[in-house]
Amino acid sequence: IIIADMKADKIDIVQRRVDIMKKEGVKFVTNAHIGKDIPLSVVRANADALLLAVGSTKPRDLPVPGRELAGVEYAMDFLAANTKSLLDSNLEDGNYISAKSKKVIVIGGGDTGTDCIATSLRHGADSVINFELMDRPPNERADNNPWPQWARVFRVDYGHMEAASKQGDDPREYNVLTKRFVGDSNGKVTGVEVVTVTWGQDMDGQFKFNEVKGSERIYTADLVILSMGFLGPEETLGHALEGLEKDPRSNFKAEYGEHTTSVEGVFAAGGGRPGGGGGGDQHP
Repeated sequence: IIIADMKADKIDIVQRRVDIMKKEGVKFVTNAHIGKDIPLSVVRANADALLLAVGSTKPRDLPVPGRELAGVEYAMDFLAANTKSLLDSNLEDGNYISAKSKKVIVIGGGDTGTDCIATSLRHGADSVINFELMDRPPNERADNNPWPQWARVFRVDYGHMEAASKQGDDPREYNVLTKRFVGDSNGKVTGVEVVTVTWGQDMDGQFKFNEVKGSERIYTADLVILSMGFLGPEETLGHALEGLEKDPRSNFKAEYGEHTTSVEGVFAAGGGRPGGGGGGDQHP
């Protein structure tokens, strides 16, 4: 439900695939929070093998002054509520975070940030700006980014094209670090204070940023969406599996190519294991 409907139609594409898999014998149990609503022991007792394909769902926060203000939302909450309301009532029930007539700022990039941009535009946002902490990628591969590494080059996704079509320019602004959220007397966000940063390597070769003195400025905002990647899977399932090894980011450790974990009969795949899909976006 997190994936925006314009990217994966839930009726013509997703439901069709689900129906095919049901006919093939796959049993879907929805609204099942394993380790909370349903004991993990019950699942394991009825299966010969267990595959953890839960994804990376803990959103990275941005703990700067003003984070508690109303109108500063996680991308996951924004996208999930929108899709559910869209499917339930074509947004008629109002059970979603609306960007209509608002000045929207999306902090962080990646697929999730693009979906937030496109969804805000479909709501009828007054404007959409996308902050990226990193430098603008080059148009072509840099010398230090050879094949077969993932090509770190400038890309334009559907949300960027739609924003440019409506607003006249690409919505992304690079080298932007958020310093604080500004609010009114009612506790509602009204702006974001940022500073420009430059990137360079220190004596140890580590990339670090430096703030540009005098570049502080405030952008007006009625809605701020945090799309800065994820820190690993939710902890409920991991805690329920005694002996399951995890990395420092709480991902399930799994043998490369085999997907085996430290627990006999338990495997891991996707964004919940190191190097899986579902990647993180910028902004530390």
